[in-house]
Amino acid sequence: MGSRAEIVAAAAKVMREQGYAHATTKVIAQTAGYSEAMLYKHFRDKTDLFLSVLTEELPALGTALAELTANPGGAPLRDNLARLARLGLAFYTEGFPIAVSVFSSRDLLRGHRERLGGHGPRALLDGVAEYLRAERELGRINAEADVEAAAALLLGACFQQAFLATFEEREPADLADRLADTLLAAL
Repeated sequence: MGSRAEIVAAAAKVMREQGYAHATTKVIAQTAGYSEAMLYKHFRDKTDLFLSVLTEELPALGTALAELTANPGGAPLRDNLARLARLGLAFYTEGFPIAVSVFSSRDLLRGHRERLGGHGPRALLDGVAEYLRAERELGRINAEADVEAAAALLLGACFQQAFLATFEEREPADLADRLADTLLAAL
């Protein structure tokens, strides 16, 4: 593992333990065993590092969405929905402790939102809707289905379970198959 990967892993650890707002680049660098200067050789700032944690250390929900959207008819719809639910549950459960502190201050949230540009939380919701739209075009879901609402139901349920599991300090319930079956019945 190179210094960049070690820094990203350390950032994930520190951000899980302290939240984004309290995870300083100095502590992240020390946890990785490097200087803060080495951290800045790989990352512009803490937000750049946060984005790397999201894409490299958390379950690859975005990657799965890209794969499914590129090949929507490749597997049974129910299996795809269960896969998205499983990844959504894992992504939000692992990411919740990291990201929640961004909401501790309106200024921090505003600055973070501006820095993220189009890579904020809406991207996942839009990705699920895009995938469902592709499935609708193939005729695998009802032509009248509201794909935006279906995407919100799926990811909203995953987010809620992650919130509860984090709050209650437990593993999230494995609802992926039940979520997929319920959503499929509605589609």
